[in-house]
Amino acid sequence: MTAEGGDVLVIGYGNPGRMDDGLGPALVEALEKLDLAGVDLDADYQLIVEDAAAVAAHKVVVFADAAETGPEPFYLRPVEPKGELGFSSHGCRPEAVMALARELFRAETKGYILGIRGYEFNEFREALSHGAKANLAAATEFLVKVLRSRDFEPAGKKITAEAQSRGEEKKKKKKH
Repeated sequence: MTAEGGDVLVIGYGNPGRMDDGLGPALVEALEKLDLAGVDLDADYQLIVEDAAAVAAHKVVVFADAAETGPEPFYLRPVEPKGELGFSSHGCRPEAVMALARELFRAETKGYILGIRGYEFNEFREALSHGAKANLAAATEFLVKVLRSRDFEPAGKKITAEAQSRGEEKKKKKKH
C-alpha cells in the first residue's frame, strides 16, 4: 500500500490462492512498482466496511476485481452508492462500500469497477492463468494512462462501448 494522501484510491481485492481470483491484488502489486503521484493503493481478500473510511478520503476510487464473465480483456464502469447496509463475514460489494462512505462520511467520491477477465478459479494455487496474465497487462497499461491523466469519464465510456461492440461481434460469429 502506498502512503495515503492522494486523490485517487485503487482497491484490488480477491484471493491470490485461487488462481485468477487474485487479479485485483496482482493489479495493485503491478501499480506499486510505478511512480503514480496522488494514487493510494490497497489490496485485500475482500472489501470490508472499514474501506468506506478510505473511500471517503478520496475523490475517486477504483475497485479492481477478477471477472469470471464479461468482456475481455477487462471493463471499466461507473459504480454508484446503493444497496442495503447489511453486513456479513463475506465482505461487501463496491456499491455498499460507496453507500457507507456517503452515509457515514458524506463523501461524494466517484467510483469505478475495473473487472479484469479471469478463467481459472477452481484450483488452490497462487498463479495466474496465461489468459489472465495477458488481461492483467492490458488492464494495467490502460489504468496507468487513466490514473496519470485523471480522465476517468471518457475512458469508462470508451471501454464500455468497445466491450459492447466485442460482445455483439461474438454473438454474430456464433450465429454464422
